[in-house]
Amino acid sequence: MRLSKEVKVALLGIVAITALFFGYRFLKGTDFFTSTKKFYVIYPNVDGLTVSGPVMLNGIRVGVVQEMKLQVDNNNQIKVGITVQEGIPVGDSTIASLTSSDLLGGKAITLFMGKNNVQYKGGETLIPYVERSITTMLTEKAMPVLGQVDSTLVRLNSLLDADAKRNIQSIIANTSATTELLRTTMMANQRNVNAITANISALTTSLRETEEKFSRLASNLNEITDTLRNAPVAALIRNTNNTLQEAQAGITKLNETLSQSNGTVGRLMNDDSLYANMNASTESLNALLQDLKANPKRYVHFSLIGGGTKVKKADNVKTANKVRSATNVEQANNVEEVEKK
Repeated sequence: MRLSKEVKVALLGIVAITALFFGYRFLKGTDFFTSTKKFYVIYPNVDGLTVSGPVMLNGIRVGVVQEMKLQVDNNNQIKVGITVQEGIPVGDSTIASLTSSDLLGGKAITLFMGKNNVQYKGGETLIPYVERSITTMLTEKAMPVLGQVDSTLVRLNSLLDADAKRNIQSIIANTSATTELLRTTMMANQRNVNAITANISALTTSLRETEEKFSRLASNLNEITDTLRNAPVAALIRNTNNTLQEAQAGITKLNETLSQSNGTVGRLMNDDSLYANMNASTESLNALLQDLKANPKRYVHFSLIGGGTKVKKADNVKTANKVRSATNVEQANNVEEVEKK
């Protein structure tokens, strides 16, 4: 049986319309090859959510947004119909959260499963929840800042009136003049600047030479330190300690000797009677010398004829002997007193 051209065109049109219908439904998120259940969620605002938007569970797409209807009689809330794959345990504790899917404001519905006491079979209304997006938070934070910026710009515009603009222009002109004056001054003092640069260079050279001298001094100090470190300091210290110990022992022995009063040195150091006797003898000798100077004839007599010389000499000798005897007796008495002490 041959079909006419008109029938072929009609059949082709029917196939095209059917393919277009199913393709449109597929693009909207309807899966013809998987069994699904339909549920509803009521949101106060679905800004960014579109039909065929994803329904996610733990990061996996398990359904799509099928429809959205505005409920005028329910405070203009939006009733969203979603389809979920069979086998997903949707129940009375399941939360349908409206979350952000990207930074551009796109929205998706994320399912959070709880401990469901009742399992839904389809057509029930889930618990809604709207999560604040980053865009919303940034908008809330940015709006006050934008208001302040706007007011600041208004104040700045009010300040930048005609007088302020003229003042700014005069400031810019003064700055230009100051710059030109500095340039002229630098050109005029170029020779001085060159001299200063040369002096700085010479100073740098001197500092470099001084640094080299300090380096040599430091190396010499290091050599001296190494020499002192390697010197036999320990043996020198031991010898010094031995010498000091011997000197201390000698001083101790001398003190013990001096502390004994029976010896001659001990008597000289500890008894002052000998000093007293020697002082008395010195005074007697001084008196004798003074008397000899005052009366020399009493001790020495000269005669041209002779005759009385021997007698006078004898008298003088007797007188001198008496003085010596008295002195010796006094010294003997002093020695006896010292020995008694």
